[in-house]
Amino acid sequence: MDEFYMKRALSLAERGRGLTGTNPMVGAVLVKDEEIIGEGWHHGFGDDHAEVNCLKNATSSPAGATIYVNLEPCSHYGKTPPCVKTIMNAGIARVVIGTLDPNPRVAGRGVHILEQAGIEVVVGVLEEECSKLNRAFFSSILKRRPYITAKYATTIDGKIATSTGESQWITGEEARMDGHILRGQVDGIMAGTGTVLADDPKLSNRSGEGVQPMRIILDRRGIIESNANVYDGSQKTIVYTSDMDKEKEEILTSRGVIVERVSSVDGKLPLQEVLADLYETKFIGHVLIEGGGRLHGSLIDEGLVDEFVLYLAPTIFGGGKSAIEGEGIEALKDRKDFEIMNVERLGDDLCIRGVARCSQE
Repeated sequence: MDEFYMKRALSLAERGRGLTGTNPMVGAVLVKDEEIIGEGWHHGFGDDHAEVNCLKNATSSPAGATIYVNLEPCSHYGKTPPCVKTIMNAGIARVVIGTLDPNPRVAGRGVHILEQAGIEVVVGVLEEECSKLNRAFFSSILKRRPYITAKYATTIDGKIATSTGESQWITGEEARMDGHILRGQVDGIMAGTGTVLADDPKLSNRSGEGVQPMRIILDRRGIIESNANVYDGSQKTIVYTSDMDKEKEEILTSRGVIVERVSSVDGKLPLQEVLADLYETKFIGHVLIEGGGRLHGSLIDEGLVDEFVLYLAPTIFGGGKSAIEGEGIEALKDRKDFEIMNVERLGDDLCIRGVARCSQE
């Protein structure tokens, strides 16, 4: 029965997708005498953790019960008190955990504290599924930067636009809607100057599902016009720049746009510095890249892509603008390998998802 209740905990945890920022997605199920007497999940960054919500929702005394959580309960004080103390104070007799928390502040410490208190602890129930759910969190907590998903919509020959720049639309309606659903599952969407100037995108989630992510714009020279759709003030937006003029900055700031100035390096914005800032000060844990070939190429060159989602249309341009325009490699041993996780048919198109091999370790 442990797997049955853990599956329920996973489904509850999924409800927090796109809402937890740099925190993990966690669900909890409280069981007593083979009946569920409480459920909860982590609703959002800074809110009560799943275990606390589960106990708040308990319909009877949790004393002697078993609690199922997909991730090891925290053992430290952060924005909320440690969950292990809450579990101990509730008189819970058994804790079943999907996977340990890689956060150096936890990393088995929660299990140790519970066992020292005489509570039975079981670890590793549906471990693979639990790890997969929080792949982005596991990566970001160790790398101290957001998990990066690169999104491409291309032709068979890897083009995202014709030779004249025409790009709307390469893929069909079903693939485009799936892309909007994907936007609703991340904390932020990043695009560079070229994409914004060429397409004037809204970078919004129009699927009706999930969250409205933060727009993250890279505009080193500050040349994107203030009337661009990404600066319409309709959702949270941040722009990183080196040379934006003060007048434009004041206009954008008046609309609620956050303007962050960073020093350029070799004529480019330092991506690692930008990502570190997003993670440490903006609490952005998962970023979707919807830029052009140069941005995608720079991210690949610096080894910053953790996952890709490729919408592949059954058409060929024979030339045009490529999805990735990086420096490239000279030897096959330097290639960036990914593992295909899923292939799905969306109308006439294919959606292929893959994870960098190092991001699965």
